[in-house]
Amino acid sequence: MEYTCYILFSESLNKFYIGYTSDELSIRLKKHLANHTGYTAKAKDWKVVYFELFDTKEQAMSRERFIKKQKSRKYIEQLIAGSEHPDL
Repeated sequence: MEYTCYILFSESLNKFYIGYTSDELSIRLKKHLANHTGYTAKAKDWKVVYFELFDTKEQAMSRERFIKKQKSRKYIEQLIAGSEHPDL
């Protein structure tokens, strides 16, 4: 099984959301967009702007925690800018 650490962005909120999943990323995004409670329920324009793939849940969780601990929008923007996935 593959795990994904991902970053979503909402233009209407001008905010990022960082998470991880074992779901296919497109399925996880649909779940976020359908949410009626929680952080991502605040907007319906979330889009995937960055992701990394991992072999284990622990690795994905660790990466998520590391990114969140940076508490830096600049760090997240640099991460996205240097992404190998510019088509997102």
